[in-house]
Amino acid sequence: MPAQAIRRLIADGALSADVPITDAQIQPASLDLRLGAIAYRVRASFLPGAGTVMDKVKALGMHSMPLADGAVLERGCVYIVPLLERVRLPKSLAGAANPKSSTGRLDVFTRLIADGSTEFDRVRGGHDGPLYAEISPRTFSVLVRTGDRLSQLRLRKGNPAPSDAVLRDLHERMPLVHGGDAGRANIDGGVGISIDLEGTGRDALLGYRAKHHADLIDLSKIGHYDPREFWEPIHAHGNSRTLILNPDDFYILASRERVSVPPDFAAELVPYDPLVGEFRVHYAGFFDPGFGYADGTKAVLEVRSHDVPFVLEHGQVVGRLVYERLTEQPEVLYGAAIGSHYSKQGLTLSKHFRPL
Repeated sequence: MPAQAIRRLIADGALSADVPITDAQIQPASLDLRLGAIAYRVRASFLPGAGTVMDKVKALGMHSMPLADGAVLERGCVYIVPLLERVRLPKSLAGAANPKSSTGRLDVFTRLIADGSTEFDRVRGGHDGPLYAEISPRTFSVLVRTGDRLSQLRLRKGNPAPSDAVLRDLHERMPLVHGGDAGRANIDGGVGISIDLEGTGRDALLGYRAKHHADLIDLSKIGHYDPREFWEPIHAHGNSRTLILNPDDFYILASRERVSVPPDFAAELVPYDPLVGEFRVHYAGFFDPGFGYADGTKAVLEVRSHDVPFVLEHGQVVGRLVYERLTEQPEVLYGAAIGSHYSKQGLTLSKHFRPL
């Protein structure tokens, strides 16, 4: 559902909050969700199943922290934070959540849960109740406050299966990806997105690897931090065009293709496919209508290998971009005009870092 439909849901009370929802939270095809007043440190991640989130928090909780004046969420720990927003959805409408782009690029693992949930990041049709964020910083400890926006919610009607035939026809009319193999789209269960390990020039910048034991990051500070204190640049070496991922290190890389999302579609990058290797790509997978429209914009990929070292090769497909048609033409599109931070991105770190 596009922004204007989300506004109607707010007016009808299907989306509500004790602190009124602001226009700044409404994105072209999603609603930003805000952290509430308190964070609960818990021993382990969980799904509530038939019970409630707070029942599980009481059973697994260790301590709580008020967020009004800020609190540090430590790397490697798991927290549950009640969100300011709650939902009262009709049965025909369901929700799906993802971390925001900046959240993913800081390696802050964030998932939505709700009472009765049997899946993460899903709100079933007809749900009436509060929402909660599970937050686990993986690389950097972060300072958060009430009102910070780490995740976003999309609302969907029905459950249409993605159609490769529709995507091929759409790509013929308005290219969904640019570059890659002479502009040919790899469409099979979505549009294939591959990795760029070539760059431009002999010593091209290919990506970044997060440093261990770096300082904490205050999420309210935009363009503040020196990236050299947190990130190790990865440059091309001759003609190797490969990168060995260290287990559990965190990387920021870029797609070889430039991605385009037509105005009447939204897209999501499927984050993990065990058939292509033991690694995960793209924790923040939502692409708004208008992203890269016309000429295309590179996708920035958050990458982590699991269990064993893994070799990535230039042009290797690492994810699939699934497109969904909007219920109506959106009134606003992704881009600089609405304050989008990554509308013309290349290989870009989160908005909290100064340009190199």
